[in-house]
Amino acid sequence: MINRRAAHADRKGPRRTFLPVVLLALLAAAPIGAEIIEQVLVNVNGDILTKTEFEQRQIAVLRTRPELGNVTPDSPELRKAISEVTPQLILDAVDELLLIQRGREMGLALGDEQFNSILDNIKKSNNLEDDAQFQAALKQEGMTMADLRRQLERQMLASEAQRRDVVDKISVTEAEAQAYYEAHTTEFTTPSELTLREIFIDVPVTDRGVNVAEDDAAKAEAEAIRKRLLAGEPFPQLAAEASDAPSKANGGLIGPIKRDELAEALQKMLDPMKVGDLTAVLRTPRGYQILKLESRTETKIRTFDEARSDISNKVGETKITGERMKYLERLRAQATITWRNDELKRAYEVALAARQKVLAG
Repeated sequence: MINRRAAHADRKGPRRTFLPVVLLALLAAAPIGAEIIEQVLVNVNGDILTKTEFEQRQIAVLRTRPELGNVTPDSPELRKAISEVTPQLILDAVDELLLIQRGREMGLALGDEQFNSILDNIKKSNNLEDDAQFQAALKQEGMTMADLRRQLERQMLASEAQRRDVVDKISVTEAEAQAYYEAHTTEFTTPSELTLREIFIDVPVTDRGVNVAEDDAAKAEAEAIRKRLLAGEPFPQLAAEASDAPSKANGGLIGPIKRDELAEALQKMLDPMKVGDLTAVLRTPRGYQILKLESRTETKIRTFDEARSDISNKVGETKITGERMKYLERLRAQATITWRNDELKRAYEVALAARQKVLAG
């Protein structure tokens, strides 16, 4: 599948997931450029959405769901998936028509220079080295160059209309940024992390439980190893030699681990330790353990000034989301929308009601 968003994001190459032939047949998807008698689903201010165009949208979404790779046309899984994606898809399709119409009202159009620049990015993103490969990829998608240009222009019109009418009018005040920072301090906090080394001596467990003699022997072995460590023998060497933990292959190294992810009792034990210190021999459910604090980073909270750029982006994105929904509602209120498919109209109304509920707070 050609990555047509290459003008906006760098990617090493196309990621492809294909639906089986039976699913494609079920959705009756025809190539965009095919000349067929179309069923109109909805008319928005004179612009139409056809059955073929909408099914292409369904296919594009369903292709991203690997669990549908082996479904049959009558499978409940497929029917359920289509039912799940359709409300948001039909709402998005109507939104797109409204935005495209707004872009045209602004006098926007995709010029040759801009189109050629986007094509170059698409070719690079998809590792298409020459025009022959590019044309072959288009053919595989059932598209012509005219189809691609039309699709790219529609994307540009919708995106640019939103940028001019919504994004460029958004600003973040100092008070808004400060309020966000104070309410979301954890987002700007880097927790303390510890790197440890361990030596673990296993205590065998049978159906009868733990043999007391074996337990005493394991504890004695652990105590002896701790004395050797205190005498200066290298921890990695002794871990490789004596530990029963998988970490022995790495000299007993474990971590880094976020301090907050450790058991509370272990946190209290490690907190007063200095780098290089050893714990006492610890009893665990499976045996005896010695830990060494290899390194520690302290908790760091970015100041408001340090985080200012990220805060503005986060607050701005939230405001843009809300303003975009209000903007679409205004465009919708001014539009004449005529439905030719009652089932899709119901799906549209479900998604629209969910959006309006979000707007209502």
